[in-house]
Amino acid sequence: MVDLNSDVGESFGAYTLGNDDEVLSYVTSANIACGYHAGDHNVMARTTALAKQHGAAVGAHPGFPDLGGFGRRSMAVDPEEIYQMIVYQIGALQGFCETENIILRHVKPHGALYNQAAGDPDTAEAVVEAVRGINPGLILFAPAGSKLVEAAREKSLRVASEVFADRTYQPDGSLTPRSQADAVLHDPGQAADRILHMLSSGEVEAVDGTRLPVEADTICVHGDTPEALPFLDRLYHMLRQREITLQIPGGSL
Repeated sequence: MVDLNSDVGESFGAYTLGNDDEVLSYVTSANIACGYHAGDHNVMARTTALAKQHGAAVGAHPGFPDLGGFGRRSMAVDPEEIYQMIVYQIGALQGFCETENIILRHVKPHGALYNQAAGDPDTAEAVVEAVRGINPGLILFAPAGSKLVEAAREKSLRVASEVFADRTYQPDGSLTPRSQADAVLHDPGQAADRILHMLSSGEVEAVDGTRLPVEADTICVHGDTPEALPFLDRLYHMLRQREITLQIPGGSL
């Protein structure tokens, strides 16, 4: 049993990014941008309604306030401010969920914020406290084996350990920086084989050959890449063929 998620709602104003309608036909969980790194009030409203239509669980996808860098640039922000910006973004998406009469199910930090929380205990604690402050029943999506997973478990916050179908790993368990040529996978077959290996063996191979232990509660395919749909199609059908049940963390909607 595993969840399949994607980051969606990342268009902004007149700019369209990704193909949310088709992406949402495959995933069980949708991480919707909350207006800081991408998205806006119109996109949030539209994507929340679209996720409801497809039956995908809705989660908030908060990031650093960095539209120009798509939230992928590190920012020197203290933990108290990180707490406030996450509360602000979750609250915004929760409002759109209420208008659609659906429940906000989870939170997954985005980009540089996600990576920072994975390795920095202070950032991880700020993220966890913000999620708990909004609703201690929310599920936090966090990198498998990270400080963010540890912080969530220490505070008794439900956490779903996340692995990535379209990204490579460093020997320390972090994602390979996008500035490096080998950061992103482009072959759907290779990605599907890696995910199957993670699910069956509980490990992933880093770029240098190091074997890292992983828990795979939820699998992410980034919705903004050209390969998103082929990746999702291959993964979805591979999981179905292997009789691996697709289900959101914490049970059905």
